Amino acid sequence: MRVGVIDIGTNSTRYLLAEVGPQVVNRVETALKTTRLGEGLVATGRLSEQAMARTAAAVAEFWRRAQMMGAKRIIAVATCAVREAANREDFLTLIRRATGLEVRILSGTEEAFYTFGGAMTGLAFAPDETVVIDIGGGSTEIIWVEKGRLMARSLPLGAVRLTEQGGGAETVAHVLAPVASKITGRRIIGTGGTITTLAAVALALPAYDPARVHGYELQAEEVVVLGARLAALSLEERRNVPGLQPERADVILAGIQILTVLLELTGAPGLTVSEHDLLYGVAAEAVDAVERKLNHRP
Repeated sequence: MRVGVIDIGTNSTRYLLAEVGPQVVNRVETALKTTRLGEGLVATGRLSEQAMARTAAAVAEFWRRAQMMGAKRIIAVATCAVREAANREDFLTLIRRATGLEVRILSGTEEAFYTFGGAMTGLAFAPDETVVIDIGGGSTEIIWVEKGRLMARSLPLGAVRLTEQGGGAETVAHVLAPVASKITGRRIIGTGGTITTLAAVALALPAYDPARVHGYELQAEEVVVLGARLAALSLEERRNVPGLQPERADVILAGIQILTVLLELTGAPGLTVSEHDLLYGVAAEAVDAVERKLNHRP
């Protein structure tokens, strides 16, 4: 089945069109727009009219694209920013009027579940020896399997949130430490904009290449070096760094700080970058749900 998935995040709105079958998600095309839906949310508790308008425009564009490309199902999900906003119903109504889509607001646990499932696709690692981390705009998801049970923590740390709130390594460590102690010794798989961008910068990619980013081994020392290199540049200079999207240049340092502290707390030598994430997990479940219905399974 050809499935389109739209993920409405705090910093960006992302799109995946995939051919999906049992345990297989093959990407047809992807796209991303930096829409900053969560801009100002920390201070006001509300989504701004401008942020909602530009995000709705991106969702409508991806929706039309998925239709044109023959998607049999189009699913829109939203995460931290919409989850926390006092005026989220205004935003959901805006999307409904523009596209007819009913956006599903994922809980922190659901977000973690789909992120773990998506990140593991295409990587041959044992789930019970792995932890998946996703540094988003508004939150950081940390997911692992313990005694056959999926464990998840959604922490109020994200590249946009930390940039707007401020706070140094001690603040970040205070939030991360209780979870870091539970995942020490596991192989880390990293996904989300901060981590995939770091891989692209490390590879000096003139244009983003998902195939080269997926599976890249990002060393802890490399994260520190890249962070220092980017911190030494002005905002305008960062916007011209190969592999770094200009729209992410103002929040990338906060994202790197979260990753750096997490690697220090766990003592991990590095991480494996996964270009697959929540989008892939949602797409896979969409087909599984259809299969269950066709075969009259619960």
